[in-house]
Amino acid sequence: MSIAGGVSQALLRGASIDCATIQLFTKSNMQWKAFPLSESEVTAFHAVRHETGITPIVAHSSYLLNLASPHTELFAKSVESAWIELERCERLGIEYFVIHPGAAMTATPQEGVRRVGEALDGLHARLPGYQVQICLETSAGQGTCVGHRFDQLAQIISSVKAPERVGICVDTCHIYAAGYDISTRAGYEDTISALAETVGLDRIKVFHLNDSKKGLGCRVDRHEHIGRGCLGLDPFRFLMNDRRFAQIPKILETPKDEKTLAEDRINLATLRSLYHGGS
Repeated sequence: MSIAGGVSQALLRGASIDCATIQLFTKSNMQWKAFPLSESEVTAFHAVRHETGITPIVAHSSYLLNLASPHTELFAKSVESAWIELERCERLGIEYFVIHPGAAMTATPQEGVRRVGEALDGLHARLPGYQVQICLETSAGQGTCVGHRFDQLAQIISSVKAPERVGICVDTCHIYAAGYDISTRAGYEDTISALAETVGLDRIKVFHLNDSKKGLGCRVDRHEHIGRGCLGLDPFRFLMNDRRFAQIPKILETPKDEKTLAEDRINLATLRSLYHGGS
């Protein structure tokens, strides 16, 4: 949900289409600069959250960040920006901060994985006692992006000094593009088993529910409306009725008109229509 007009407006937009949970950016997602949050903005956010009952709330990091970068300046700038965004999350009482692991660029994937772990250690050291939890998002594997294989995410988590402070955000489009075939029941169960064996299901804190414009294993990140892409409806039916994930927030990142939110209404209705009580 957009924060145009103030961060509390995202909650009101979510409530207007009957969202139980929402994701937002705490600042412009395509700029490094972050204007300070005023006390009145923070107070209004907490008040509107109480009024709407929307919980939990997920924040997404700026798209400019690259915690896997081998370049000293970009790496340092990314860590600093993430620190600022995490501080904003803490002031707003936001539970989860989703961040892309990043791209290794000219370095090896293993070096990129190591850099992400280094970045998380630095952030945790600067934010002792913070409640907001960093969630690494599964990537599609486009270009040199790391985190498209579950074992890479597991390596990052096992390398940090406070692994209990790191969660995972599973994006359905991304994992399908990365080669995990969740379009069939057998493939879905195999994928969940792979998650359990690598990162652990208890570490999954957020789902991004998106269909994919591109096919299995394409390693291209292109989101589509629910049921209108290469995934179809079945994987969303499996997930919506999987009791293991009943309490995990599920976020749409599908194309939409920010003014009318008409597409969000349709995608939400589609997802809710697939729920039949669990499996």
